[in-house]
Amino acid sequence: MAAAPPDPETRIDGPLLRLMLVMLLGGVMGILDTTIVNVGIDTLGAHFDAPLKTIEWVATGYLLALAATVPLAGWAAERFGGKTVWLVGLTVFLAGSALSALAWNAESLIAFRVLQGIGVGALEPTLLTMLARAAGPKRAGKMIGIVGAVVTLGPILGPVLGGVLLEHASWRWMFLINLPIGLIALALAYKEIPADPPREGDPSPLDARGIALLCPGFAAVVYGLSQAAGDSGFGAPQVIVALVAGVLLIAGYVAHALRARYPLIDVRLFAIRGFAGGIGAVFLTGILLFSLLFLIPLYYQLARDRGVMAAGLLLVPQGVGVWIGMPIAGQLFDKVGARALIPFGGVLAALGILGFSTADGGTNTGLLLAYSVVTGAGLGFVGAPAMSSVFGSVPPESIPSATAAVYLSNQIGGTFGIAVAALVLQRRSESHAVIASFQGTFAYLIAIAAVVGAVGLILRKPTSAAAPDLVPTEPQPAHQEV
Repeated sequence: MAAAPPDPETRIDGPLLRLMLVMLLGGVMGILDTTIVNVGIDTLGAHFDAPLKTIEWVATGYLLALAATVPLAGWAAERFGGKTVWLVGLTVFLAGSALSALAWNAESLIAFRVLQGIGVGALEPTLLTMLARAAGPKRAGKMIGIVGAVVTLGPILGPVLGGVLLEHASWRWMFLINLPIGLIALALAYKEIPADPPREGDPSPLDARGIALLCPGFAAVVYGLSQAAGDSGFGAPQVIVALVAGVLLIAGYVAHALRARYPLIDVRLFAIRGFAGGIGAVFLTGILLFSLLFLIPLYYQLARDRGVMAAGLLLVPQGVGVWIGMPIAGQLFDKVGARALIPFGGVLAALGILGFSTADGGTNTGLLLAYSVVTGAGLGFVGAPAMSSVFGSVPPESIPSATAAVYLSNQIGGTFGIAVAALVLQRRSESHAVIASFQGTFAYLIAIAAVVGAVGLILRKPTSAAAPDLVPTEPQPAHQEV
């Protein structure tokens, strides 16, 4: 019996492929910039004669500005149009990059990095929102498989590129490198990104109360977790105050959003199983990915006596694994669904991490690289179907809320993962040798990978191209369930 011909509606055609390439060209710079500067903190501190507690705000300020801007991006895209927000965000990012390269002291560099973060906070969610809408539900899995592979490589390649630039050029090139690429991306975006269709009806009003609660709340949680990952630990007063304040503000936002007619992010979407499970998997993937980005270079430096540059390059096989896993998972999503793919990815990731948790001083480096490829492939098999499940579970008008939720959950998962991994490693280092300390810390990540697989089991394959009509477009009275 002949196989059924492929559905043309599921094919990534020329217009969508061009849109993906143009937007990724602009978006990947911001993703790289999230980690590219981290390897240059010591260099920047020495150049500006600034203490660590000051110069670390070059990274922290960027991260907090990004975190505070992401919740606003969806509303801005609806109000002013996705193309407009994209062009403005890219322009702001490029202006911040140029000014960062011209910084004359630590304080000016921190301010210009905040400007970069605001630009990226507008770019990243707008990228996924516009591509999800352009792809539609039938092509979302394939689109996310391709886009996700590129996006996930950013945090991996950022430290490598930063190390190369610091070794062979000036620190200013960590920012100048954005300008030629960004100007090309800006010109292509103006030409290739289609104009937004005419709006039907009045735009949604700005949720000012939601902004006042969610933006500082999310930024406070990210700040608290980033401080906990350093020397402060979770018991430091500034960490406790930031986390408590952030959680209270976010709880206040949830209470507000359940009653608001036009919330900044519609928390009622969590009533949908596919959305809630997908966001949970994205959060856990953030824990795994960023914990490994933190641990693996340290492992090669401390347990294998490798230099900073070599340790960064040894992260690349994990990126290769992601490149393998994500597109395959995107292709398979419509056939087998997230319920099969995410547990499989969780098992793959656990097996790869198991290799690191059992490795000793005599383990061949080639074998460790193979473990990294397997781990990356596992993360790819989780990430693509998790995001596809999120976008396949909501109606089109809720895509901006879904995009913001994806980015927020991944960011909080990443900062939380680094903080906990640093704490576990520090505690084990007090009573174990170097290799044994890392073995126990990697073992903690195996447990997280197992939880990822369990979360995947609650998901199910979408039964139609249309999203389930489970989320009300109008707010429900407080006494009704949603």
